[in-house]
Amino acid sequence: MSHTKVIAQVEELLDRIGKPLKPYLPVIARFLLVVTFLEDSVRMCTQYSDQKFYLRKHRGFATYMADVFLITNVSAMVACSFLAIAKRYTEIAVVGLFSVVLMQGFGYGLIFESSFLLRALSITGGLVMLLADAMAGKSKKSIFAGIPQLKDENMQSTYLQLFGRILLVFLFMSFIFAGEMTIARGIVALIAFVGCVMVVVGFKAKWSAGMLILFLSISNVVLNNWWSLHHLHPQRDFQRYDFFQNLSIMGGFLLLVNMGPGGLSMDEKKKNF
Repeated sequence: MSHTKVIAQVEELLDRIGKPLKPYLPVIARFLLVVTFLEDSVRMCTQYSDQKFYLRKHRGFATYMADVFLITNVSAMVACSFLAIAKRYTEIAVVGLFSVVLMQGFGYGLIFESSFLLRALSITGGLVMLLADAMAGKSKKSIFAGIPQLKDENMQSTYLQLFGRILLVFLFMSFIFAGEMTIARGIVALIAFVGCVMVVVGFKAKWSAGMLILFLSISNVVLNNWWSLHHLHPQRDFQRYDFFQNLSIMGGFLLLVNMGPGGLSMDEKKKNF
């Protein structure tokens, strides 16, 4: 049996397994995408004094500026997350959440740290996929509108899907920088790398995105099991932060599974032959 037939059979099996979940996939993906922002807003509220002290002591914020920074972040994360989940004013939600990523990067002095930057790029990729999904939905609703406008919206969504696919895989570069993909784990690293390349070029994109979701699910539980650490353990908050960030990036990949790779992909080009 050729490898093409094997892949076709695997895709058919995955479609059968995932069919009951398909109607709920978009809302699950949107929830996962924003879950890191919701968790972060809870953390800021429950650790408000500690956060404020850090900003004043280590980042040089004035007292009132630390309050403004924290309140603005919490308000934006909560409001924009619920807008994203409800699929209302998605453009505003995406801009708001992206602004939070930038504010926190500069506010906490993390913007030039490779791990934060690469993870932030992946989360941005998920937000771009969310925007592409919203624009694709608009173009479907406006099917009786002018044809040029419909074409423009479809093209914008297509380019956003490409941009989102490229950004999503930056998370795996953060694994390499953190030493979580070593030679001892070469096979796993190779599989993840191949999956990333397939996502970027849009070849068997839904299947490869599903494979990366499975990879992230397993590695997230193994590497970021923050619930097993004592609440005073110094690494607990860091592991919890990474855990929810990975969930959000998985939400971006789920959007890819639901939407497909878009027009600028090998999967789409193959349909023309």
